[in-house]
Amino acid sequence: MTADTMTFLPFHADELAAQALAGKGAGRAPIRPFMPEQHREFFPLLPYLFTATPDSHGWPMASVLTGPYGFVSSPDPTTLRIASRPRDDDPATSGFVAGAEIGLIGIDLTTRRRNRANGRIVATDNGVDVHITQSFGNCAQYIQTRAPVPHPVAATVQVTALDGLDDAARAIIATADTFFVASRSRNELGTEGGLDMSHRGGRPGFVDVQGNKLTIPDFRGNRFFNTLGNLLGDPRAGLLFIDFASGDLLQLQGNVTIEWHPDGRGPSGTERLWHVDVERGWLRRGVFPFRWQFGDYAPTTLATGMW
Repeated sequence: MTADTMTFLPFHADELAAQALAGKGAGRAPIRPFMPEQHREFFPLLPYLFTATPDSHGWPMASVLTGPYGFVSSPDPTTLRIASRPRDDDPATSGFVAGAEIGLIGIDLTTRRRNRANGRIVATDNGVDVHITQSFGNCAQYIQTRAPVPHPVAATVQVTALDGLDDAARAIIATADTFFVASRSRNELGTEGGLDMSHRGGRPGFVDVQGNKLTIPDFRGNRFFNTLGNLLGDPRAGLLFIDFASGDLLQLQGNVTIEWHPDGRGPSGTERLWHVDVERGWLRRGVFPFRWQFGDYAPTTLATGMW
């Protein structure tokens, strides 16, 4: 059987359970055990790649790798070769080791195109080589367009470790229209699951902040429930917020609870709410090597309301 005719992979048990709790599902999972040619051609077009890796305690950690255009390549349908590694000041660094699971999302913020790939790190000699076991595209909903402008980063940057949210972290979250979430399936699912990296978007301030608790509206999506399915089985999450004006990165870890039927609470368009009790975080100043020219909000974002 050729790669082009290979059967799609099934949803795992917790994704199916999440679909049942939500009262909707996608029917089948258009998830392949290899990358189609258009995905292989897409990743080299990016100067950044968002990642989900495990920390030393098994928590998902959200981060981003950067490099010149073409720093990600695909020599074959089940391999991504990333010619970059995380900086030493990145709390995710310890997870980039051979044998570790990894979730990836490539997202072109200038065109709203995005593709996801999950697998396992097989080598770290000259960057990060990943054997891909799951590959799938995502629709362009809730993606705000921005154009990256390269910006130098100092060799040493200010890093603040947090045991909750401080005022600076709350300010980044309160104005964010975009963030990324790292999740992982429970161990019992074995090779059916793994780590996953996903995108969330909305109007600025769509993530509500109260003390150390975040409340996030879940809008209508692709009905796969990859992220919420993972969080149903393992409630630990890693979040990444970006200050696009300053290049600051805010990385958080916390436990998630899901409200499947919030009875009208949340911004217009909310179908579910999920709450993150933040346990720890890291604020790294000016470390993302771009500044950004804002384009426009996605039509789906403009169709949502405000808190």
